[in-house]
Order: sequence, then C-alpha cells, then structure tokens
Amino acid sequence: MLVVVANDLPPAVRGRMKLWFIEPRPNVFVSGIKDSVATAVIDYLYKHCPPESGLLMFRSLPQPPGYEVRTIGPPRKPMTNISGLQLVVETLVSA
Repeated sequence: MLVVVANDLPPAVRGRMKLWFIEPRPNVFVSGIKDSVATAVIDYLYKHCPPESGLLMFRSLPQPPGYEVRTIGPPRKPMTNISGLQLVVETLVSA
C-alpha cells in the first residue's frame, strides 16, 4: 500500500496520480499497488515534484516495522529514527 499526502502538486503530476490512486480528499492519494510499482511511483514523484509540493509518503513493507515514511520538502513536524522505527516528533503543549 502507498499513501501520499501533498500540500500542492503540479497539475500534470496530480492527473498522473489519479491513474493509480483514489483521492478520498484533495491531495490525499491511497493505493494498494505492488511494491515494485510503489517504488516507481515514488521515483516519479522525486523527479517531478519540487520541494514546495510538501509530500509525505507512507509505503507498506513486508518486513518490520511494516512501513517506510519518505518526504519531499521539509516536513512540518520533525521526524526521528529510534531502533529502526521512523517516528514523527510531537511536542507537548501545556495548558
């Protein structure tokens, strides 16, 4: 499975994404494509999307931890690796 969340995609890329994915919300794409096709789609996105696109890609993997997270452009929240797990850092806001 591959999930792509974008801030803004170039129109040609968005049209191409609709060939492989459903778009349940604007700029959120979900597909159950095979691993080899998912890799090709991720390579396509790296070639055709500028950093301003703000992409966050979640790909399922057959081995632990079961997923991979990739970004194009700086993510809004920092990410870290702990023991091979890719995690998003959340800050606590005290009330």
